Amino acid sequence: MNKKTPLVFRDMILPFILLTTCFAAWGVAANMTDPLVKVFSKIFTMSSLQSALVQFAYYGAYFCLALPAAFINRRFSYKTGVLTGLGFAALGAFMFYPASQSMAYGYFLAALFILAAGLSILETSANPFVIAMGPVENATRRLNLAQAFNPVGCNIGVFLGAALILTQLNPATAEQRSLMSSTELQAVQTAELDAVMVPYVGMACVLVLIWIAVAMLRIRPAREKVVAHSRDVHFRATLSRLFCNRHYRFGVMAQFFNVGAQTCIWTFTIQYVMDALAVNEVRGGDFLQYSLILFLLARFAMTWIMGYIRASALLTGLAVLAAALCLFMIMSPNIAGVWALVAISGCLSLMFPTIYGVALQGLGEDTKFGAAGLVMAILGGAILPLAQGAIIDAYGSAVSFIVPALCFLVVGRYGLFDLQSTCRLTGVRSPAAS
Repeated sequence: MNKKTPLVFRDMILPFILLTTCFAAWGVAANMTDPLVKVFSKIFTMSSLQSALVQFAYYGAYFCLALPAAFINRRFSYKTGVLTGLGFAALGAFMFYPASQSMAYGYFLAALFILAAGLSILETSANPFVIAMGPVENATRRLNLAQAFNPVGCNIGVFLGAALILTQLNPATAEQRSLMSSTELQAVQTAELDAVMVPYVGMACVLVLIWIAVAMLRIRPAREKVVAHSRDVHFRATLSRLFCNRHYRFGVMAQFFNVGAQTCIWTFTIQYVMDALAVNEVRGGDFLQYSLILFLLARFAMTWIMGYIRASALLTGLAVLAAALCLFMIMSPNIAGVWALVAISGCLSLMFPTIYGVALQGLGEDTKFGAAGLVMAILGGAILPLAQGAIIDAYGSAVSFIVPALCFLVVGRYGLFDLQSTCRLTGVRSPAAS
């Protein structure tokens, strides 16, 4: 790697810094949502499978809105996409207030869907925006640097979820709630749902402030191209080229399983800790916080290590390690298994941005729609937790971690595939190494 190559173009430094706040913002949203699976399970007395619909609504929205976001970016600009995403996300977060007043699970799912729809547009726009802000040769490393601020938001999200939501849950069990009068039960649920609402409305206000800051900046990366009219978006031809690109196609599949694994790990951390150590939700939330702190530190560490070790090699090694840790958890549902679960977050740290950056290499004018496909792959976060929830209901939380273990093996295979593809190009260094 050429050490003199700038990581970000000089006139893009301020926009790059501002965009990092967007990466942090969707980290807050995603990780405030993870504890909601356990929270709604307790408030509404539902099974793990039913409460996992939280993740289905959240990540399902990512799938539905990624392609419209690509059209926005292609026709207008990345900035327009970022502003549209921030606007929808703020609207969805504000909707938690009427949802809490209605006391209906379905309204919360609708609010989550709109929130995640905005975040889908935001992510589809912000990730390739960062890639376009500097030289091609270190695009993957630059994206890892921007993504390093995502776990800052993740930690804030987990803290807010633990401090403002989990601590406000009434300790009454499902059996005790069934014995309450309708008036008593409604009073308990009202207090708990108000606790869910407060941090989301606060986040909505922050998103509005970020929207204003982005709107005031005049930014357009030199490598970004837009079309003059919507009819100039040749969608079928673009889709055909992307589908025929084996490297990109495998990258989308790897991202599907990567996000599925990550969502499974963080969604059911609290459940696993409670079962393994016989503790309550608050203590389980502490270990989720430890996981996110490790994720944060590892993301910065991996960004530095990528200056010396090929990104695909790191991806392969950490995916295999994560799968092994999952198997250890299954066999040792105790304190050792809990710490193995925490360690998996260190392995997760580089996976999303690395797969994203490697899969988009060389797509040229197809990058905006290619980015949408990779965000649509986040659908894995909607589907795979449902599978894990069903296994928990049938066999217990420990056995259920076979789901993320299998996902990690697919991710590791993609890293190996990229390394093998590079070796076939004699004398050409892998772009992922930059």
